[in-house]
Amino acid sequence: MSTASLERLPPGDHRLHGARPPVDLAARGWTETEHVASGVAVSPGGREAAYAVRVLVRRPPAGQASGTLCAEWLNVSSGAEAAPDWTYLAEELLRSGHAWAGISAQYVGVMGGQASVAVGDGSGAGSPGLVGADPERYGGLEHPGDAWCHDVYEQVARAVAHLVGADLVLGVGESQSACLLSRHLVSVHSPGSPFAGYLVHSRAGALPPVEPSAVQHTMTEVLSQQPAPLPDDLVPTLVVQTETDVLGRMRSLPARQPDGPLLRTWEVAGTAHADKFQIDAFEDFLGCPTPVNRGQQVYVLRAGLRALERWARGGDAPPPGELLQVSGGAGEEAYVVDTLGNTLGGVRTPAVDAAVQRLSGAAPAGASLVCQLFGSTTPVAPEVLADRWPTRAAYLAAYEAATETMVAAGFALPEDRQALLSESVPELLTDP
Repeated sequence: MSTASLERLPPGDHRLHGARPPVDLAARGWTETEHVASGVAVSPGGREAAYAVRVLVRRPPAGQASGTLCAEWLNVSSGAEAAPDWTYLAEELLRSGHAWAGISAQYVGVMGGQASVAVGDGSGAGSPGLVGADPERYGGLEHPGDAWCHDVYEQVARAVAHLVGADLVLGVGESQSACLLSRHLVSVHSPGSPFAGYLVHSRAGALPPVEPSAVQHTMTEVLSQQPAPLPDDLVPTLVVQTETDVLGRMRSLPARQPDGPLLRTWEVAGTAHADKFQIDAFEDFLGCPTPVNRGQQVYVLRAGLRALERWARGGDAPPPGELLQVSGGAGEEAYVVDTLGNTLGGVRTPAVDAAVQRLSGAAPAGASLVCQLFGSTTPVAPEVLADRWPTRAAYLAAYEAATETMVAAGFALPEDRQALLSESVPELLTDP
Protein backbone atom coordinates (compact mmCIF):
# COMPACT_ATOMS: atom_id res chain seq x y z
CA MET A 1 0.00 0.00 0.00
CA SER A 2 2.00 2.96 -1.27
CA THR A 3 1.27 6.51 -0.16
CA ALA A 4 2.07 9.74 -1.95
CA SER A 5 4.45 12.30 -0.50
CA LEU A 6 2.92 15.75 -0.08
CA GLU A 7 4.72 19.04 -0.58
CA ARG A 8 2.71 22.17 0.15
CA LEU A 9 2.56 24.84 -2.53
CA PRO A 10 2.58 28.55 -1.65
CA PRO A 11 -0.75 30.40 -1.82
CA GLY A 12 -1.79 31.14 -5.37
CA ASP A 13 -4.43 30.56 -8.02
CA HIS A 14 -5.30 26.87 -7.95
CA ARG A 15 -7.48 27.27 -11.09
CA LEU A 16 -10.24 25.15 -9.61
CA HIS A 17 -13.11 27.60 -9.83
CA GLY A 18 -16.79 26.85 -10.31
CA ALA A 19 -19.58 28.99 -11.72
CA ARG A 20 -21.12 29.62 -8.31
CA PRO A 21 -19.64 32.23 -5.96
CA PRO A 22 -16.87 30.60 -3.91
CA VAL A 23 -17.51 29.59 -0.33
CA ASP A 24 -15.78 31.90 2.15
CA LEU A 25 -13.90 29.11 3.90
CA ALA A 26 -11.87 31.41 6.12
CA ALA A 27 -15.04 33.01 7.50
CA ARG A 28 -16.13 29.55 8.67
CA GLY A 29 -12.76 28.69 10.17
CA TRP A 30 -11.76 26.33 7.37
CA THR A 31 -8.37 26.20 5.65
CA GLU A 32 -7.48 25.54 2.02
CA THR A 33 -4.05 24.29 1.01
CA GLU A 34 -2.64 23.02 -2.25
CA HIS A 35 0.02 20.34 -2.49
CA VAL A 36 2.14 18.47 -4.98
CA ALA A 37 1.57 14.76 -4.41
CA SER A 38 4.31 12.54 -5.76
CA GLY A 39 5.31 8.90 -5.78
CA VAL A 40 5.56 5.83 -7.97
CA ALA A 41 2.29 4.38 -9.22
CA VAL A 42 1.57 0.92 -10.60
CA SER A 43 -0.82 0.37 -13.51
CA PRO A 44 -3.36 -2.47 -13.43
CA GLY A 45 -1.01 -4.24 -15.84
CA GLY A 46 1.86 -4.02 -13.36
CA ARG A 47 3.95 -1.22 -14.91
CA GLU A 48 5.56 1.34 -12.62
CA ALA A 49 5.79 5.08 -13.34
CA ALA A 50 6.71 8.14 -11.34
CA TYR A 51 4.12 10.89 -10.92
CA ALA A 52 3.75 14.35 -9.40
CA VAL A 53 0.20 15.71 -9.42
CA ARG A 54 -1.65 18.32 -7.44
CA VAL A 55 -4.24 17.94 -4.71
CA LEU A 56 -6.34 20.73 -3.22
CA VAL A 57 -7.35 20.18 0.42
CA ARG A 58 -10.15 21.91 2.29
CA ARG A 59 -10.54 21.06 5.95
CA PRO A 60 -12.46 22.24 9.01
CA PRO A 61 -10.95 23.41 12.28
CA ALA A 62 -9.95 20.49 14.50
CA GLY A 63 -12.87 20.96 16.86
CA GLN A 64 -15.37 20.56 14.01
CA ALA A 65 -13.72 17.69 12.13
CA SER A 66 -15.85 14.58 11.70
CA GLY A 67 -12.92 12.32 10.84
CA THR A 68 -14.28 11.79 7.32
CA LEU A 69 -12.46 12.76 4.12
CA CYS A 70 -14.31 13.03 0.80
CA ALA A 71 -11.79 12.52 -1.97
CA GLU A 72 -13.18 13.89 -5.23
CA TRP A 73 -11.78 12.52 -8.48
CA LEU A 74 -11.59 15.84 -10.33
CA ASN A 75 -13.57 15.95 -13.55
CA VAL A 76 -11.67 16.64 -16.78
CA SER A 77 -14.39 16.37 -19.42
CA SER A 78 -13.93 20.03 -20.42
CA GLY A 79 -10.16 19.56 -20.62
CA ALA A 80 -9.66 21.66 -17.50
CA GLU A 81 -10.17 20.30 -14.01
CA ALA A 82 -13.48 20.93 -12.27
CA ALA A 83 -15.00 19.87 -8.95
CA PRO A 84 -18.73 19.48 -9.66
CA ASP A 85 -19.40 17.48 -6.51
CA TRP A 86 -17.74 20.09 -4.32
CA THR A 87 -20.26 22.51 -5.79
CA TYR A 88 -23.21 20.25 -5.02
CA LEU A 89 -21.96 18.98 -1.66
CA ALA A 90 -20.12 21.95 -0.14
CA GLU A 91 -22.91 22.92 2.25
CA GLU A 92 -23.20 19.39 3.62
CA LEU A 93 -19.40 19.02 3.88
CA LEU A 94 -19.17 22.27 5.82
CA ARG A 95 -21.98 21.59 8.26
CA SER A 96 -20.87 17.99 8.85
CA GLY A 97 -17.17 18.81 9.22
CA HIS A 98 -15.97 16.47 6.46
CA ALA A 99 -12.61 17.34 4.93
CA TRP A 100 -12.46 17.42 1.13
CA ALA A 101 -9.66 16.76 -1.35
CA GLY A 102 -9.74 17.46 -5.08
CA ILE A 103 -7.33 15.01 -6.67
CA SER A 104 -5.76 15.44 -10.12
CA ALA A 105 -6.12 11.78 -11.00
CA GLN A 106 -6.19 12.06 -14.81
CA TYR A 107 -3.61 12.97 -17.38
CA VAL A 108 -5.42 15.73 -19.29
CA GLY A 109 -6.03 17.82 -16.17
CA VAL A 110 -2.31 17.91 -15.43
CA MET A 111 -0.53 17.66 -18.77
CA GLY A 112 -3.22 18.78 -21.22
CA GLY A 113 -4.84 16.98 -24.11
CA GLN A 114 -8.22 16.39 -25.70
CA ALA A 115 -11.41 17.66 -24.09
CA SER A 116 -14.52 15.48 -24.23
CA VAL A 117 -16.97 18.38 -23.92
CA ALA A 118 -16.34 22.04 -24.68
CA VAL A 119 -18.64 25.03 -24.73
CA GLY A 120 -18.97 26.31 -28.29
CA ASP A 121 -16.99 23.55 -30.02
CA GLY A 122 -18.94 20.62 -28.64
CA SER A 123 -15.96 18.29 -28.27
CA GLY A 124 -12.43 17.62 -29.38
CA ALA A 125 -10.93 20.89 -28.12
CA GLY A 126 -7.37 20.94 -26.85
CA SER A 127 -6.42 21.81 -23.29
CA PRO A 128 -3.09 22.99 -21.87
CA GLY A 129 -3.59 21.30 -18.50
CA LEU A 130 -2.17 22.77 -15.32
CA VAL A 131 1.38 22.54 -16.65
CA GLY A 132 0.62 24.52 -19.79
CA ALA A 133 -1.72 27.02 -18.13
CA ASP A 134 0.71 28.00 -15.36
CA PRO A 135 4.20 26.57 -15.94
CA GLU A 136 5.69 28.70 -13.17
CA ARG A 137 3.43 27.15 -10.53
CA TYR A 138 2.90 23.70 -11.99
CA GLY A 139 5.90 23.11 -14.24
CA GLY A 140 7.20 20.39 -11.93
CA LEU A 141 4.08 18.24 -12.24
CA GLU A 142 4.22 15.01 -14.21
CA HIS A 143 1.42 12.55 -14.98
CA PRO A 144 2.52 9.36 -16.75
CA GLY A 145 -0.92 8.69 -18.26
CA ASP A 146 -4.32 7.36 -17.33
CA ALA A 147 -3.08 3.78 -17.16
CA TRP A 148 -1.82 4.86 -13.71
CA CYS A 149 -4.79 7.01 -12.66
CA HIS A 150 -6.30 4.48 -10.26
CA ASP A 151 -3.18 4.00 -8.18
CA VAL A 152 -2.46 7.75 -8.24
CA TYR A 153 -5.95 8.37 -6.87
CA GLU A 154 -5.57 5.81 -4.10
CA GLN A 155 -2.07 6.92 -3.08
CA VAL A 156 -3.01 10.61 -2.90
CA ALA A 157 -6.22 9.90 -0.97
CA ARG A 158 -4.24 7.84 1.53
CA ALA A 159 -1.73 10.66 1.98
CA VAL A 160 -4.41 13.31 2.50
CA ALA A 161 -6.25 11.11 5.00
CA HIS A 162 -3.05 11.00 7.03
CA LEU A 163 -2.57 14.76 6.66
CA VAL A 164 -6.04 15.64 7.97
CA GLY A 165 -6.31 12.81 10.48
CA ALA A 166 -9.27 11.14 8.78
CA ASP A 167 -10.31 7.65 9.86
CA LEU A 168 -12.81 7.21 7.01
CA VAL A 169 -12.33 8.05 3.33
CA LEU A 170 -15.10 8.22 0.73
CA GLY A 171 -14.42 8.22 -3.01
CA VAL A 172 -16.55 10.77 -4.86
CA GLY A 173 -16.83 11.60 -8.55
CA GLU A 174 -19.25 12.88 -11.18
CA SER A 175 -19.63 12.09 -14.90
CA GLN A 176 -16.32 10.92 -16.44
CA SER A 177 -14.96 10.67 -12.91
CA ALA A 178 -17.94 8.48 -11.95
CA CYS A 179 -17.16 6.25 -14.92
CA LEU A 180 -13.59 5.82 -13.67
CA LEU A 181 -14.84 5.18 -10.12
CA SER A 182 -17.10 2.49 -11.56
CA ARG A 183 -14.12 0.82 -13.22
CA HIS A 184 -12.20 1.26 -9.96
CA LEU A 185 -14.90 -0.63 -8.09
CA VAL A 186 -15.03 -3.44 -10.62
CA SER A 187 -11.31 -3.96 -11.24
CA VAL A 188 -9.15 -2.10 -8.73
CA HIS A 189 -10.70 -1.84 -5.26
CA SER A 190 -9.06 -4.27 -2.87
CA PRO A 191 -8.96 -4.94 0.89
CA GLY A 192 -6.03 -2.52 1.12
CA SER A 193 -7.98 0.34 -0.45
CA PRO A 194 -8.22 3.60 1.51
CA PHE A 195 -11.87 3.92 0.49
CA ALA A 196 -14.63 2.79 2.85
CA GLY A 197 -17.40 3.83 0.46
CA TYR A 198 -18.12 5.48 -2.88
CA LEU A 199 -20.54 8.13 -4.13
CA VAL A 200 -20.81 7.44 -7.87
CA HIS A 201 -22.62 10.41 -9.40
CA SER A 202 -23.87 10.21 -12.99
CA ARG A 203 -22.06 7.16 -14.33
CA ALA A 204 -22.40 5.77 -17.83
CA GLY A 205 -23.67 2.26 -18.30
CA ALA A 206 -20.40 1.43 -20.06
CA LEU A 207 -17.24 0.84 -18.08
CA PRO A 208 -14.01 2.48 -19.26
CA PRO A 209 -11.27 0.10 -20.35
CA VAL A 210 -9.00 -0.95 -17.51
CA GLU A 211 -6.25 1.00 -19.27
CA PRO A 212 -6.90 3.50 -22.07
CA SER A 213 -5.79 2.80 -25.63
CA ALA A 214 -3.72 6.03 -25.58
CA VAL A 215 -2.35 8.31 -22.87
CA GLN A 216 -5.77 9.52 -21.67
CA HIS A 217 -9.30 8.27 -21.20
CA THR A 218 -11.86 10.07 -23.36
CA MET A 219 -15.63 9.89 -23.13
CA THR A 220 -15.74 8.71 -26.73
CA GLU A 221 -13.74 5.65 -25.78
CA VAL A 222 -15.61 5.19 -22.50
CA LEU A 223 -19.03 5.23 -24.18
CA SER A 224 -17.90 2.76 -26.84
CA GLN A 225 -17.40 0.05 -24.23
CA GLN A 226 -19.95 -2.54 -23.10
CA PRO A 227 -22.43 -1.79 -20.29
CA ALA A 228 -21.69 -3.55 -17.04
CA PRO A 229 -23.06 -3.69 -13.48
CA LEU A 230 -21.19 -2.74 -10.33
CA PRO A 231 -20.34 -5.12 -7.50
CA ASP A 232 -23.15 -5.11 -4.96
CA ASP A 233 -21.39 -6.72 -2.01
CA LEU A 234 -17.92 -5.13 -2.03
CA VAL A 235 -18.10 -1.81 -0.16
CA PRO A 236 -20.93 0.67 0.61
CA THR A 237 -21.71 2.32 -2.72
CA LEU A 238 -24.40 4.86 -3.57
CA VAL A 239 -25.05 5.56 -7.26
CA VAL A 240 -27.01 8.75 -8.04
CA GLN A 241 -28.32 9.04 -11.61
CA THR A 242 -30.21 11.78 -13.44
CA GLU A 243 -32.60 11.41 -16.36
CA THR A 244 -29.77 12.31 -18.75
CA ASP A 245 -27.69 9.47 -17.37
CA VAL A 246 -30.31 6.74 -17.67
CA LEU A 247 -31.59 7.36 -21.22
CA GLY A 248 -29.39 10.19 -22.49
CA ARG A 249 -25.76 10.38 -23.50
CA MET A 250 -24.51 8.31 -20.55
CA ARG A 251 -27.08 5.58 -21.17
CA SER A 252 -26.93 3.66 -17.91
CA LEU A 253 -30.21 1.82 -18.59
CA PRO A 254 -28.53 -1.34 -19.99
CA ALA A 255 -26.47 -1.58 -16.79
CA ARG A 256 -29.44 -1.23 -14.43
CA GLN A 257 -29.29 -3.70 -11.58
CA PRO A 258 -31.20 -4.37 -8.36
CA ASP A 259 -29.89 -3.04 -5.09
CA GLY A 260 -27.64 -5.39 -3.17
CA PRO A 261 -26.26 -5.70 0.35
CA LEU A 262 -23.77 -2.88 -0.27
CA LEU A 263 -25.25 -1.09 -3.30
CA ARG A 264 -28.02 1.48 -3.63
CA THR A 265 -29.07 3.32 -6.79
CA TRP A 266 -31.10 6.54 -6.75
CA GLU A 267 -32.50 7.71 -10.10
CA VAL A 268 -33.82 11.24 -9.62
CA ALA A 269 -36.86 12.44 -11.57
CA GLY A 270 -36.75 15.82 -13.30
CA THR A 271 -32.97 16.15 -13.21
CA ALA A 272 -30.15 16.54 -15.72
CA HIS A 273 -26.49 15.59 -15.84
CA ALA A 274 -25.69 19.24 -15.05
CA ASP A 275 -28.14 21.97 -14.13
CA LYS A 276 -28.89 25.53 -13.10
CA PHE A 277 -27.46 24.99 -9.62
CA GLN A 278 -24.12 24.00 -11.15
CA ILE A 279 -23.88 26.73 -13.80
CA ASP A 280 -25.59 29.51 -11.78
CA ALA A 281 -25.27 32.97 -13.39
CA PHE A 282 -23.30 31.63 -16.37
CA GLU A 283 -26.33 29.91 -17.91
CA ASP A 284 -26.50 32.33 -20.86
CA PHE A 285 -22.86 31.62 -21.68
CA LEU A 286 -23.83 28.08 -22.72
CA GLY A 287 -26.05 29.37 -25.54
CA CYS A 288 -28.71 26.69 -25.02
CA PRO A 289 -32.00 26.99 -26.92
CA THR A 290 -34.09 26.61 -23.74
CA PRO A 291 -33.46 27.37 -20.06
CA VAL A 292 -31.31 24.62 -18.53
CA ASN A 293 -32.69 22.10 -16.07
CA ARG A 294 -33.84 23.51 -12.74
CA GLY A 295 -34.31 20.20 -10.97
CA GLN A 296 -33.40 19.63 -7.34
CA GLN A 297 -30.70 16.96 -7.46
CA VAL A 298 -28.47 19.03 -5.16
CA TYR A 299 -30.65 18.17 -2.17
CA VAL A 300 -30.70 14.48 -3.07
CA LEU A 301 -26.92 14.45 -3.33
CA ARG A 302 -26.49 16.08 0.07
CA ALA A 303 -28.82 13.53 1.64
CA GLY A 304 -26.98 10.79 -0.23
CA LEU A 305 -23.61 11.83 1.14
CA ARG A 306 -24.91 11.82 4.70
CA ALA A 307 -26.54 8.43 4.22
CA LEU A 308 -23.40 6.97 2.64
CA GLU A 309 -21.15 8.26 5.40
CA ARG A 310 -23.44 6.75 8.05
CA TRP A 311 -23.53 3.46 6.13
CA ALA A 312 -19.74 3.34 5.73
CA ARG A 313 -19.41 3.78 9.48
CA GLY A 314 -21.56 0.73 10.12
CA GLY A 315 -24.98 2.37 10.28
CA ASP A 316 -28.14 1.71 8.32
CA ALA A 317 -28.07 1.56 4.53
CA PRO A 318 -29.58 4.45 2.55
CA PRO A 319 -33.27 3.98 1.73
CA PRO A 320 -33.97 2.21 -1.56
CA GLY A 321 -35.05 4.48 -4.39
CA GLU A 322 -37.72 3.73 -6.97
CA LEU A 323 -36.45 3.57 -10.55
CA LEU A 324 -37.56 6.02 -13.22
CA GLN A 325 -40.41 4.61 -15.29
CA VAL A 326 -39.34 3.63 -18.80
CA SER A 327 -41.40 2.18 -21.65
CA GLY A 328 -40.53 0.85 -25.10
CA GLY A 329 -38.21 -1.81 -26.48
CA ALA A 330 -34.45 -1.69 -26.91
CA GLY A 331 -33.41 1.40 -28.83
CA GLU A 332 -36.86 2.97 -28.51
CA GLU A 333 -37.07 3.54 -24.78
CA ALA A 334 -38.77 6.65 -23.45
CA TYR A 335 -39.78 7.91 -20.06
CA VAL A 336 -43.34 7.51 -18.88
CA VAL A 337 -44.56 11.02 -18.09
CA ASP A 338 -47.47 12.74 -16.37
CA THR A 339 -49.84 15.28 -17.93
CA LEU A 340 -47.24 18.06 -17.61
CA GLY A 341 -44.55 15.94 -19.26
CA ASN A 342 -42.56 15.19 -16.11
CA THR A 343 -41.12 11.70 -15.69
CA LEU A 344 -42.86 9.28 -13.35
CA GLY A 345 -41.07 7.11 -10.81
CA GLY A 346 -37.61 7.66 -9.42
CA VAL A 347 -36.64 9.67 -6.38
CA ARG A 348 -39.21 12.45 -6.13
CA THR A 349 -38.76 16.13 -5.35
CA PRO A 350 -41.35 18.89 -4.87
CA ALA A 351 -40.33 20.35 -8.23
CA VAL A 352 -41.90 17.31 -9.96
CA ASP A 353 -44.53 16.26 -7.43
CA ALA A 354 -45.94 19.79 -7.21
CA ALA A 355 -44.83 20.84 -10.66
CA VAL A 356 -45.47 24.08 -12.53
CA GLN A 357 -42.79 23.44 -15.21
CA ARG A 358 -41.57 20.53 -17.24
CA LEU A 359 -38.14 19.49 -15.97
CA SER A 360 -36.23 17.18 -18.26
CA GLY A 361 -32.82 15.61 -18.58
CA ALA A 362 -33.10 16.10 -22.36
CA ALA A 363 -32.58 19.22 -24.47
CA PRO A 364 -34.36 20.10 -27.74
CA ALA A 365 -33.22 18.34 -30.92
CA GLY A 366 -30.16 19.95 -32.43
CA ALA A 367 -28.85 21.35 -29.14
CA SER A 368 -25.09 21.30 -28.64
CA LEU A 369 -23.48 18.50 -26.66
CA VAL A 370 -23.01 20.67 -23.59
CA CYS A 371 -26.68 21.76 -23.74
CA GLN A 372 -27.72 18.12 -23.98
CA LEU A 373 -25.97 17.53 -20.68
CA PHE A 374 -27.75 20.47 -19.04
CA GLY A 375 -31.25 19.28 -19.94
CA SER A 376 -34.14 21.73 -20.11
CA THR A 377 -36.88 23.57 -18.26
CA THR A 378 -40.03 24.16 -20.31
CA PRO A 379 -43.02 26.38 -19.43
CA VAL A 380 -46.43 24.77 -19.14
CA ALA A 381 -49.45 26.33 -20.84
CA PRO A 382 -51.40 28.58 -18.46
CA GLU A 383 -54.66 26.68 -19.01
CA VAL A 384 -52.97 23.40 -18.07
CA LEU A 385 -51.56 24.94 -14.91
CA ALA A 386 -54.92 26.46 -14.04
CA ASP A 387 -56.55 23.06 -14.34
CA ARG A 388 -53.97 21.47 -12.05
CA TRP A 389 -53.63 24.35 -9.56
CA PRO A 390 -56.84 26.37 -9.30
CA THR A 391 -55.21 28.59 -6.66
CA ARG A 392 -51.72 29.47 -5.53
CA ALA A 393 -52.65 28.29 -2.07
CA ALA A 394 -53.42 24.82 -3.40
CA TYR A 395 -50.06 24.72 -5.18
CA LEU A 396 -48.11 25.90 -2.14
CA ALA A 397 -49.84 23.37 0.11
CA ALA A 398 -48.96 20.57 -2.30
CA TYR A 399 -45.38 21.81 -2.63
CA GLU A 400 -44.93 21.90 1.14
CA ALA A 401 -46.42 18.42 1.49
CA ALA A 402 -44.04 17.07 -1.20
CA THR A 403 -41.11 18.64 0.61
CA GLU A 404 -42.10 16.98 3.88
CA THR A 405 -42.48 13.65 2.10
CA MET A 406 -39.02 13.97 0.55
CA VAL A 407 -37.42 14.76 3.91
CA ALA A 408 -39.30 11.97 5.70
CA ALA A 409 -38.22 9.46 3.04
CA GLY A 410 -34.54 10.33 3.54
CA PHE A 411 -33.98 11.89 0.12
CA ALA A 412 -33.54 15.41 1.53
CA LEU A 413 -32.07 16.58 4.82
CA PRO A 414 -34.05 18.45 7.49
CA GLU A 415 -31.46 21.24 7.29
CA ASP A 416 -32.40 21.75 3.62
CA ARG A 417 -36.15 22.00 4.21
CA GLN A 418 -36.26 25.80 4.08
CA ALA A 419 -34.08 25.94 0.98
CA LEU A 420 -36.43 23.53 -0.77
CA LEU A 421 -39.48 25.52 0.28
CA SER A 422 -37.88 28.71 -1.02
CA GLU A 423 -37.75 27.21 -4.52
CA SER A 424 -41.52 27.16 -4.96
CA VAL A 425 -42.60 29.41 -7.83
CA PRO A 426 -46.22 30.51 -7.23
CA GLU A 427 -45.59 33.51 -9.49
CA LEU A 428 -45.93 31.16 -12.48
CA LEU A 429 -49.62 30.79 -11.66
CA THR A 430 -52.14 33.41 -12.66
CA ASP A 431 -54.22 33.19 -9.48
CA PRO A 432 -53.44 36.21 -7.24
